[in-house]
Amino acid sequence: MMKGTEPMAETDKDIRWVQRFENFCRAFGELELAIEIDTPSRVERAGLIQFYEMSFELAWKIMKDYLEEEGYEIQSPRAAIKQAFQSGLIADGESWLKALKDRNLTVHTYDEATAMEVERRIRTTYFPNLTELHTTFQGMIQK
Repeated sequence: MMKGTEPMAETDKDIRWVQRFENFCRAFGELELAIEIDTPSRVERAGLIQFYEMSFELAWKIMKDYLEEEGYEIQSPRAAIKQAFQSGLIADGESWLKALKDRNLTVHTYDEATAMEVERRIRTTYFPNLTELHTTFQGMIQK
């Protein structure tokens, strides 16, 4: 289960990325539970993908909010990912861009074979990326 989700100091709650991080933690927690299901049914797989979509959406918006606070102008998820990589917030910009592509694919289409392939990538790459982002921002809040 998630570690380090203590309540934030009152001053932190006024910072946009910190507010959004609270929502991310909830979605990420649901994704974490879905990941624990080793052989999901079709419905469970669809839920896992939905929790991934929510977590990913909040993740890029956290990056955007944080980077804007740092003085960058961010206009899109792609721009947020690229700048987050350049700024050292994320380690693997390429896999985040692939995650964006998959998020866009799963939002607009549903095909069981595609869903199974996206599930594999969520488990092997995207969930670890989201976990790393969670750890990074949790560390910033605890400072």
